Amino acid sequence: MDEGTTSQFAQPRIDARALLGLYDPADTTDWGPIRAAQMNAGAQMALFMLGANVIGAALVVLAFAPLVPSWELASWGSIVAAAASAVAFRRLAARHRTTSTATVRDVRGTVIDGIVLAAVWSVPPLLFAFDADPMTLLGLWIVLSVLMASASFAMAALPLATLTFLFVIGSAAATSFAAMHMYGFAGAVAVFTAVLMAACFARGRALVVIRANELSLGERDQTVSLLLREFEEDNQADWLWEIDAQRRVVRASPRFAHSIGRDPRTVNGMSFLEVLAGPTWENGNFAAALREMADKLKAREPFRGLILPVYVDGEERWWEMSASPRHDEAGGFIGFRGVGSDVTDQRRTADKINRMARFDTLTGLPNRLLIHEALGHAMTEAEKWGSRCAFMMIDLDRFKAVNDTLGHPIGDRLLGRVSERLKALMTDDEMIGRLGGDEFAVVVRDGTDMARLERLARTIIAALSEPYEVDQHTLYIGASVGLAVGPRDGRTAEMLIRSADLALYRSKDAGGGTFHAYEPQLHMQAEERRVLEMALRSALEKNELHLAYQPVVDAGAGRLTGFEALLRWTHPELGPISPAKFVPLAEDARLIAPIGEWVLRTACHEAARWEAPVRVAVNISAEQLHNPALVAVVANALANSGLPADRLELEVTESVFMREGTAATQVLEKLLDLGIRLSLDDFGTGYSSLGYLSRTRFSSIKIDRSFVQAASKGVREAIAIIRAVVALAQSLGMATTAEGVESEDEHRMVQELGCTKVQGYYFGRPLPVEEARALASRAAGQARAA
Repeated sequence: MDEGTTSQFAQPRIDARALLGLYDPADTTDWGPIRAAQMNAGAQMALFMLGANVIGAALVVLAFAPLVPSWELASWGSIVAAAASAVAFRRLAARHRTTSTATVRDVRGTVIDGIVLAAVWSVPPLLFAFDADPMTLLGLWIVLSVLMASASFAMAALPLATLTFLFVIGSAAATSFAAMHMYGFAGAVAVFTAVLMAACFARGRALVVIRANELSLGERDQTVSLLLREFEEDNQADWLWEIDAQRRVVRASPRFAHSIGRDPRTVNGMSFLEVLAGPTWENGNFAAALREMADKLKAREPFRGLILPVYVDGEERWWEMSASPRHDEAGGFIGFRGVGSDVTDQRRTADKINRMARFDTLTGLPNRLLIHEALGHAMTEAEKWGSRCAFMMIDLDRFKAVNDTLGHPIGDRLLGRVSERLKALMTDDEMIGRLGGDEFAVVVRDGTDMARLERLARTIIAALSEPYEVDQHTLYIGASVGLAVGPRDGRTAEMLIRSADLALYRSKDAGGGTFHAYEPQLHMQAEERRVLEMALRSALEKNELHLAYQPVVDAGAGRLTGFEALLRWTHPELGPISPAKFVPLAEDARLIAPIGEWVLRTACHEAARWEAPVRVAVNISAEQLHNPALVAVVANALANSGLPADRLELEVTESVFMREGTAATQVLEKLLDLGIRLSLDDFGTGYSSLGYLSRTRFSSIKIDRSFVQAASKGVREAIAIIRAVVALAQSLGMATTAEGVESEDEHRMVQELGCTKVQGYYFGRPLPVEEARALASRAAGQARAA
């Protein structure tokens, strides 16, 4: 530690003149905080002394009331109260001004308080005492002695004012007693006054020494701690820095010079801002934090935790700076003193954490949080300038099939390829991000050109629909896009995201591979779906669901072979609701399992009442079939109803085979082992494959009504498809059922094409349970008669 540092911690030297506030000593002791402590101590006891003066004055007035005219006593008492109040409030007011530092003028000014109070308290011994009896004089002296003792104890921190007060009152009392030839008493008063003054001075000096030592030790502890840390080898250690009033570096510490990459001897005297600016000093391209620091230094304001970039040997570092202004004993500004710390590693860690919080770890794209922030900023700018922004939501089509078939590692790599294609399509006006799963989003800052937005959406769909080569697999997926324009489609980021999500849902509902822009009716449709979903959740409990049964007949003989159970829903307020609406809703809301189980049990119980050999067919959704518990549900339904297994036919669609690697095939095999029959519904309308026909023991194939209607109109392709399906079914030993037959001509056509069974309005609409039961009875009677 150098000589200059050692001198800062020298034992404070207190002499009488400095203590009294008569002058400023030229030593290294910082008297500003010491004098502030003196002033604050006086302020703390101001109300106590005010009370002592008022009570003392009241006692004197009572003692001299029989001897002195009332107006004189009242006038004097009022003057005492006024003077004591003025002194008290003056000291209290000075407390806010002298919290941390005070000048010699502040301390010296308190002598006026002592003189004023002493003057008014000199009146009783000099004017009232000459006509008083011994007992009254004794009472007066007791009041004065108590008042003087109180002042010497309570106001010792301001010795100049207190000593003046004691001297004047003591002199007045001694003079009064001497004038009355009470010389012994006058001498005792003089001795008492001298003792109080000596005690007051000693106590005041002791208080000042204690405060000076506290300040010195506090500064010493802080500085020594920082200096010790400067010598640590850790590059993040703190260091001291100091500048003068002209913002030039003074007494540069070795640690500070080392951190900035300079020799301490060259740093001293340099502009502090120039040292920190480094290479940016010449071109004036300063960091915003450095400009903020310059403003603080110029305004002479303290600052704390200011983070600014600095360049050391061409490398960007980050420093945290704190400082406070310094003043001399006269209150003059002499510069700043502060501490700095290299927080580069912490800054990099914070940046990394911030990036992790705002960027997707798999694709490196902005995540949901950053996308939301960017959209909020874009909407603010659009509203500010009266323009528009846009938001696109992108959902990958058939991505789940890739995950289920090839596993999540392949799916993750596919998402990486998707993100690369999306990034290549973006300009400076757009931000692409990943919301999670297989959902992406685009924030378009300028969305005023609707045609450009539509082109971008189509380009995204086309680019993402191109094949991908991932780990020797050629993968085909697609994309659906929902578009919303703000603030037209939503005045907040949340509302705009909701609008884009509704538009995306419409794109997915249309089969995918397309885009839709938000329309107000989409919100109405979403609200309708919400209302329907709430109602559907309680439909089973309220017995609002029922089954209708559509006849299935032999194509050649025209006899009844069975019924297909069709689910119907009649709401008490909304009326009949189309299955095309509520069945997909039940699947999305995860309600299809309990509803499907109810349909199965109800159909089995009803079919058990029909006379053999009429069968019942029940549709099974993909969600049901991928639940291994379905086998137990079917077995229980058969057992509880008593329906023979060969009279139950389950209809599945091709979509159940789209999720390879699941339990669907195993579930089907277990169901077939129960003895039930299996039918493939809507063959040819989905992702047809001969593979699952050969792997699964279907008893029949149902030809979709769209082919039947097209064939009846002479469409050659439809006729060829029906013939091919019939030939395929015959080769595999399966029956074929033509759906949607509505006329005699259509019946004759499908019969000629080789279909074995028909179903449609020509033979009967879906029937209520009673009519279906009656039809089954008639069919059984006709069979017995034949």
